[in-house]
Amino acid sequence: MRAFTTRTTRTTRTTRTTRTTRKLAMTGAVAAAGLLLAACSGSDSGSGSGDAMGGMEHGGKTSASASASSSAGSFNDADVMFAQMMIPHHEQALKMAELADGRAEDAEIKKLVGEIEKAQDPEIRKMKGWLSTWGKPESMSGGGHGMAGMMSDADMTALAATKGKAFDRKFAELMIAHHEGAVEMAKTEQKNGSDAAAKKVADDVVRTQAAEIAQLKKILERL
Repeated sequence: MRAFTTRTTRTTRTTRTTRTTRKLAMTGAVAAAGLLLAACSGSDSGSGSGDAMGGMEHGGKTSASASASSSAGSFNDADVMFAQMMIPHHEQALKMAELADGRAEDAEIKKLVGEIEKAQDPEIRKMKGWLSTWGKPESMSGGGHGMAGMMSDADMTALAATKGKAFDRKFAELMIAHHEGAVEMAKTEQKNGSDAAAKKVADDVVRTQAAEIAQLKKILERL
C-alpha cells in the first residue's frame, strides 16, 4: 500500500513538473513572440517605416526642389551669361525701388515698387544659386558684355534728387527703359539657353516685366 502510494506521489510530482515545464516553455514562446512582434512593429513604425517614409518624404522634397533649380550638367554659355547679367540688372532695379521710399507719391507707383521687390529679390537668389552649382563666378570676367537698360550713375543720382510727382514720372521713365533691357536679355535666354530653370525665369521676366512696362506707360500718361 505504501509502495503504491509512493509511486502515485511520484507520478503526480512528475506530471506537475511536466505541466510546469510546458507552461514555462509556452510562456517563453509567447514572450519571445511578443518581443519579435514588438521589434517588427518598432522597426516598421519607428526606425524602419519611419526611415522609409522619411526617405520618401525627403525624396519628394528633393524632387520638388530639383524641378525648381538647376543641375550642374544642364547649362550652356547662354545660361551663364543670362544669370551673370541679370543679377546686377535686378540689383539695380531693387536700388531704384528703394529710392521710392519717402520720395514716391503716386499709389500705383508705390504698389508697383512692392511688386518689383517681391519678384526680383528671389530671382537674384535663384541665379546666384545656379552659378554656384555650375561653378561659375557671379560677375562676368572683364565685363565684356553690355547690359541693356542699365542706368548710369548720373541717372541714379538724378532720380534720388527728385520727390513727389517728379519722382513718380522719372521713376516710370527709367524703369520702362530698365525693364525693356531685362526683357531683351530674357528673350535671348529663351532662344539660346539650355537650362530649364533659367529658361523658366526668362519666361517669367518677359511676362511680368512686359506687363509692368505697359502699366508704367499708362501711369506716365496720367501724371
